[in-house]
Amino acid sequence: MTLSMSKFAVPAFEQTISALIKILDKAEAHCAARKIEPSVLIGARLYPDMFPLSRQIQIVSDAARGAMARLTGSEPPKWEDNEKSFAELKARLNKTLEAIGAVGSKIDGSEGREVKFKAGSMELSLRGDAYLTNWAFPNFFFHAATAYDILRHNGVELGKRDFLNRA
Repeated sequence: MTLSMSKFAVPAFEQTISALIKILDKAEAHCAARKIEPSVLIGARLYPDMFPLSRQIQIVSDAARGAMARLTGSEPPKWEDNEKSFAELKARLNKTLEAIGAVGSKIDGSEGREVKFKAGSMELSLRGDAYLTNWAFPNFFFHAATAYDILRHNGVELGKRDFLNRA
């Protein structure tokens, strides 16, 4: 049995993004229950030279949308990175889910397509299947896990089941 690119990519992106929305709900409830200004968690970092929670969520969104667009041979749409509240971060993630759904099966057959992209100052080129599994997924999951870790480190009661969207 052959697994299509969309059957591989779409559920993985959707599961983790949906989990992050629920995790942000828990973070918001944590702030309300403990009278913590939400901007404290939204601006929290694991280490001073790392991006804050808000940027981690923005990169998760960009990574998923960018992968789907690049696999269709399109340029990823640019979104402003101006979210400052849990509601705005969740809205961005919901909008990302819509964008992924809109592309859906249009990435099927892209496993052999050359995907060219920039990563910082580097210009890279990978086959579609290698791009998804060796670049897009690791980048996406790194930033999703870092967002989870920031909140867990700051006392939000989260577990592995939350990250896996099985809570």
